[in-house]
Amino acid sequence: MIDPQLVSKSVLIVDDARIIRNILRALIQKMGLKVVGEAVNGSEAIRLYDELRPDLVTMDITMPVVDGLTATKSILGSDPRANIIMVTSVGQESVMKEAILLGARDFIVKPFNEDRIKSAILRVLQLSKS
Repeated sequence: MIDPQLVSKSVLIVDDARIIRNILRALIQKMGLKVVGEAVNGSEAIRLYDELRPDLVTMDITMPVVDGLTATKSILGSDPRANIIMVTSVGQESVMKEAILLGARDFIVKPFNEDRIKSAILRVLQLSKS
């Protein structure tokens, strides 16, 4: 069931892999959230965040041009209230710690678990209400 409070929430998906963006888009839309943009690297993510000001960003870590950590640092530097969930592959625990220290609100590990994605999104958006 779609939470009516989520229908008004917007999401920016950032990942260089089209298949990952497609999976995330499907899950996010299934929850009732609106995907307002997709970026294939951190540079696009920064530009689209500034333009769209989404309620939530899913941010891949390993991408060409500008990586996810650098993009996260830039976005949070311009908007400390940004809600960013990092997306990482198994085995990048030290990078995840760095992302959380930078201000990322949560992280999701690939391969995805649908329930984990939902719980991370719901938790982060609940935090942003206060």
